[in-house]
Amino acid sequence: MVVFLQGPARDPGFPNLVILFIFGGMKRNRLSFMNKVLQSSPAVKQPKLGCHSSLSQTHMRAALLDWGNLPHHVVLRIFQYLPLIDRARASSVCRRWNEVFHIPDLWRKFEFELNQSAASYFNSTHPDLIQQIIKKHAAHLQYVSFKVDSSTESAEAACGILSQLVNCSIQTLGLISTAKPSFLNMSKSHFVSALTVLFVNSISLSSIKIEDTPVDDPSLSILVANNSGTLRRLKMSSCPHVSSNGILCVADHCQGLRELALNYYMLSDKLLLALSNETHVNLEHLRIDVMGENAGQIEFHSIKRQSWDALIKHSPGVNVVMYFFLYEEEMETFFKEETPVTHLYFGRSVSKEILGRLGLNCPRLTELVVCANGIQVIDTELICIAEHCKNLTALGLSECEVSCSAFIEFVRLCGRKLTHLSIMEEVLIPDDVYSLGEIHTEVSKYLGRIWFPDVMPLW
Repeated sequence: MVVFLQGPARDPGFPNLVILFIFGGMKRNRLSFMNKVLQSSPAVKQPKLGCHSSLSQTHMRAALLDWGNLPHHVVLRIFQYLPLIDRARASSVCRRWNEVFHIPDLWRKFEFELNQSAASYFNSTHPDLIQQIIKKHAAHLQYVSFKVDSSTESAEAACGILSQLVNCSIQTLGLISTAKPSFLNMSKSHFVSALTVLFVNSISLSSIKIEDTPVDDPSLSILVANNSGTLRRLKMSSCPHVSSNGILCVADHCQGLRELALNYYMLSDKLLLALSNETHVNLEHLRIDVMGENAGQIEFHSIKRQSWDALIKHSPGVNVVMYFFLYEEEMETFFKEETPVTHLYFGRSVSKEILGRLGLNCPRLTELVVCANGIQVIDTELICIAEHCKNLTALGLSECEVSCSAFIEFVRLCGRKLTHLSIMEEVLIPDDVYSLGEIHTEVSKYLGRIWFPDVMPLW
């Protein structure tokens, strides 16, 4: 790849000329981005209009070959945007670049990529490089993530690296499975042992994403014992070995927790009251994935309205996000009383009855996505939502049926506050008043912008 930089430098060691540098493995589409990085550096100014002397042109040609004159902070900015393999290649260009390659700031953030498939869309981090990072830069790592494929071998390799991170001050940890089962398919004791090593040796963990893993209550207790004063974000949906007591322990002791993602079976009145304690900071984001804890589960526990009210009183600005992965017959428990949900997503078919409850019991609703409803027209339910959910700004509908007249009335009631409107064309049913050819004009009028139905869902 070739990158051109122009302009006079404030640093006398940085030539007042054009500099060219080349290193293998870089892709062409990084050119403009690299130029922006370097032009925004304090060591680079935009060139002034005018003619360069022949002497300047001579210096320019000399500078083209003198890559080592780039200031450390410029090379560092470049390295920070390079994939590891390109970064390693660039480090062999000259001694100065190799020095930058080992600057601690370059190793604050790192993503280990581990996969067993040659057809994978991401390249696995080479084992030799992993060992070099652990040996030379483990103490510098602060923001670490592991991206693994669905194989047990990749998950075990990630745990092997985790267990070696004993001399580090990690603040952010992410375990990301690109496909299931990955971590859930490996030995629970092996996973917990590796994760516990990190929890024991870290005292500044702030953000943790350990969804779809066999983490358990005892390991969470160790996390709390060492990081109760620093933990701010915890995402742990689909963790079958964590109980409501385990997550309650986190809420009780981590008073600075601002974001939490969990499964519905972990949610309890005690948890909401703990998050509403006067010594607890205001919760900003609560995500709840609603799915069965066991195969064939139909009945679900309910949360008292008083518990929800306590949370909203303590944290009035909290976003309560609920993802439903239930069938119609499994949803009888929900929305019988006022629920402070703000973002609601139905991944499976939802009944007219449940949709009718939303307008009556979800006054804080700002975003609603219904992937399917069946063949029953939901005109009345949709208008009820528009009339009572005064904060609604986004709606997505697919595999539902709404008459064109009812849909236009819904948009009229919501008005221009409706900033996102993704409606499949098949959802809209022509009636005696409006045809499909006319609907976009009426909807656009109330939205204040051009709108057309979608041909495929945008969510």
